[in-house]
Amino acid sequence: MNDNALKNTKNQNKDIRRDFFSVLGVLVAALVFAVIISTFVFRSYQVDGPSMENTLHNNDKLIVWKLPVTWSKITGHPYIPKRGDIIVFKESGLAQFGQSNTKDLIKRVIGLPGDKVVVGHGIYMIYNKKHPKGFDPDKTLPYGKNIPYTSGNETVKLGPNQLFVSGDNRPDSLDSRDFGPINANQIIGKLVLRFYPLNEIKIF
Repeated sequence: MNDNALKNTKNQNKDIRRDFFSVLGVLVAALVFAVIISTFVFRSYQVDGPSMENTLHNNDKLIVWKLPVTWSKITGHPYIPKRGDIIVFKESGLAQFGQSNTKDLIKRVIGLPGDKVVVGHGIYMIYNKKHPKGFDPDKTLPYGKNIPYTSGNETVKLGPNQLFVSGDNRPDSLDSRDFGPINANQIIGKLVLRFYPLNEIKIF
């Protein structure tokens, strides 16, 4: 083998190694980027169960926005969603209800910190400083057009950073009527998009 052939072989090997490490670097960067996005910005979920019908249905595919929760952890201020928002949160102690002990649940925010939530006569009533005589959130917020009878008979006073959450399918929902209020630090993110089924794409 002459010198030129030897040099060409070495150059080819260098090119192959350079191309390999370039591709590997792109793949690693893409993986790291995907992990960062999924951990801190948004995440996809698939609905499991009927508790949010008729707003969401079993097997709907969703995008949950996590950035407000990420920012709250950075700043040290709790993320408090708006009344009526649909959130995903982590709940433990569900084994007593015949469920996996810890699950990610999706529910609607009914009560905010400082509210008194009264469940009775088939509805929710919210009492606070702004509404001392109370109001029915299902009648005042746009989601409440087709909400069924709300079972239960209890009164819950929410402390700082506590939320009362409920499924829209009230007769078939495991929610704050069962396991009590949740804390803001349990929130994973807020629902912003249903992207499947394609004929039911919706921004929330």
